[in-house]
Amino acid sequence: MYKLLRLIFAAAFTSILFQCAPYQPEGQGVVGQVTWLEGNQMPTIVEDGAKNKKTTMGEPVKRTVRVYPLVKISDVTLDAGLFKSVAAKPITEVETDENGQYTVNLSPGRYSILTVEEGGLFASIFDGDGNIQPVTVKEGEWTLLDIVVNYRAAF
Repeated sequence: MYKLLRLIFAAAFTSILFQCAPYQPEGQGVVGQVTWLEGNQMPTIVEDGAKNKKTTMGEPVKRTVRVYPLVKISDVTLDAGLFKSVAAKPITEVETDENGQYTVNLSPGRYSILTVEEGGLFASIFDGDGNIQPVTVKEGEWTLLDIVVNYRAAF
């Protein structure tokens, strides 16, 4: 009798588990995490001869994430690793939470995503066409874009 109850419980639990679908938010857009990385990131040898285990991912940080229509490098002015002006007007902006996480709902299309820093705007990814931090949003899909703010890091 005990084995029969265990079997029924296991079958019920398994059927409930397989009926649950992962949470998928409505719409589409961009999600990710913003982290801060600074200082010397060069590989070093420690005393015991092993490599020093540094993280190149950075620490989560609160930032404003600003979304622009797709912007080319020729459409901005650059000074000390930051963009001082952008020819396009921003579409929207969101604040990250205390863990650097952000979500921004966007219509399908191509965008440039920049973070707002004290001295300007930051992005570190460029494609072969000179587009700054390009991201493509497709209908009904969420695009992952983690941003490492590293303009004060040395590699």
